[in-house]
Amino acid sequence: MTLTGVGGLIALFLVNGLVLLIRMTLSWQGIVPLWAAASGIAVSISIGLIFGVWPAMKAAKLDPVEALRYE
Repeated sequence: MTLTGVGGLIALFLVNGLVLLIRMTLSWQGIVPLWAAASGIAVSISIGLIFGVWPAMKAAKLDPVEALRYE
């Protein structure tokens, strides 16, 4: 979750920088809405949670002796 959350924050900073660059060079009106930024961070963290907990739960259900026998 930490890794995907930090990745989401980095992406948010990059997008805001790109929007600022577009506003300065092309003089267009544009902002990143707060709901879009918050939902992007929430989705990013949720993906980290789902794909981090799912394999861990599958691994926790395995018998350690049986899991190590095949490696």
